[in-house]
Amino acid sequence: MRATVFRGPFDVRVEQVRDAALQEPTDAVVRITHAAICGSDLWPYRGLEPFQPGGRLGHEWMGMVEEVGSQVTTIKRGDRVIAPFAFSDGTCEFCHKGLYTNCLHGGFWGQTHDGGQAEAIRAPFADGTLVVVPSSVEGDEALLKAILPLTDVMGTGHYAAVSAGVHPGGTVAIVGDGAVGLCGVLAARRLGAERIILLGHQAQRLELGRRFGATDLITSRGEQAEREVIEVTAGGAESVMECAGTKAFQEEASATSVCSMAANSPTLSGSFLVMSPYEVGRHLFGPICPSCSPMCWPDGSILLLCSI
Repeated sequence: MRATVFRGPFDVRVEQVRDAALQEPTDAVVRITHAAICGSDLWPYRGLEPFQPGGRLGHEWMGMVEEVGSQVTTIKRGDRVIAPFAFSDGTCEFCHKGLYTNCLHGGFWGQTHDGGQAEAIRAPFADGTLVVVPSSVEGDEALLKAILPLTDVMGTGHYAAVSAGVHPGGTVAIVGDGAVGLCGVLAARRLGAERIILLGHQAQRLELGRRFGATDLITSRGEQAEREVIEVTAGGAESVMECAGTKAFQEEASATSVCSMAANSPTLSGSFLVMSPYEVGRHLFGPICPSCSPMCWPDGSILLLCSI
């Protein structure tokens, strides 16, 4: 089958690789129908992040189940499924606490594992990882494309808004106008924020952000952007969502907050924490409250800068 393979900075190829196949009784094999390129895929592509040559790419995907292992009970052949960017068994201590990216037996799509930018993929822990898409959407290509962001960016953006304490009538600053930032705008609007300030530099994205519900657009950079946010909010935003993942954006986000707790956090690492689609659904359709502080997950990673 064909799949994207990383060969080095600025060198990603579509190559013939081994066919996806069952290896464990808890596996499923899924034929990929939809996949996306994440902004984080561009970091190794540009040489900004280590990535093993020969590694596979793609962690945002949807497809049709073609085979299941003998121990898989909730997924069957012919199901359309989506998956988060991490796979997990759903049974370990961390999974039971909703920390699926910390699963003791899990991992992430791509590199030495199968990637989603391929014709098919082996999905470990199918019961704990895959979520069946309702059959009623089959054939509706527009709706299928709209569902695809649930594999990563919509869940990430929404979780950022929830963890930042976005609330009805509140003010939120969103740093970054990429897919996560735009999904964060949608989430903030849904959660009732009265003022949504989007910081970015791409005209098309900012216009989309405006359509999604952003009330203010800031296109300046660095200290100038920080001053503008502080000025328009009369002191800083109640909630700040850092949706780009780079150190510069993290510093910008902490500077636009009403306090500096995020800037002083020893856990600031720039990596994202994501929910499984189970958690996405629970967050989208009902309130939740993580028992662990969003600034201090066990692996030292954070999703956002949150100050309330």
